[in-house]
Amino acid sequence: MRVWDRFLTDQDRAVFAGSGWGKRAGFGERPVILVVDVNYAFAGDRPEPVEESIKRWPNSCGAVAWEAAGYIRRVLDAAYERGVPVIYSTSMDPRPHNWGMGRWADKHARLRQGPDAHRAINNQIIEPIAPRPEDVVIQKEKPSAFFGSPLAAYLVDLQADSVLICGTTTSGCVRASVIDAFSYNFRVSVIEEGTFDRGEASHAINLFDMDQKYADVVTTDEVVAFLRELPAGLFDARMPILQKRHEMAAAGLR
Repeated sequence: MRVWDRFLTDQDRAVFAGSGWGKRAGFGERPVILVVDVNYAFAGDRPEPVEESIKRWPNSCGAVAWEAAGYIRRVLDAAYERGVPVIYSTSMDPRPHNWGMGRWADKHARLRQGPDAHRAINNQIIEPIAPRPEDVVIQKEKPSAFFGSPLAAYLVDLQADSVLICGTTTSGCVRASVIDAFSYNFRVSVIEEGTFDRGEASHAINLFDMDQKYADVVTTDEVVAFLRELPAGLFDARMPILQKRHEMAAAGLR
């Protein structure tokens, strides 16, 4: 049973089953991992129910963020072992008085409440999946990790043909990044257990919609198995810093 099944109507099932959408596209040959916005602002500082977490962290997704981090950790470890590049996105630190927030300010009632005690770490990736020196971290101001960033150029330079995406929120920054990756003609896979949202229905229906049109929604087990079948060193020539890392990982070192 897929996470979205309980939200679909009988008409939804009939239409999509008969329309031809939802075909499995498959993995590419030169994948890059993209971890979208798994920072303290979206996870809070500890696992707790989302209703509690949003009292201190307005954008938090609560405990599901920390559960997803465990699955993301498995994917990252497999990627490091094979020398597959890992790219993170996170929000750009706010300018004074929140200038530059654009239309975010129109849609978020708590955005202009002023500085809070957490602002210094809001945009840091949470510790269980914190970036390593060879990883790339992109700061962004809009939902897609591609918009106004060098991400597409980095993927071209790496000669990547596909992106394995996880992170948050499923209905927002993940979906926007998936659609842009699809629009650039990269193969896209979304890691189901490594993706999360503050809304259950939003999470499920957006996974369903992406799986039908823009990406394959795949399990962590599938991704880890796929990564472990890749030849080591695929990206060494494009990003030499990866060579030492996957050699260390293969030797059981960190």
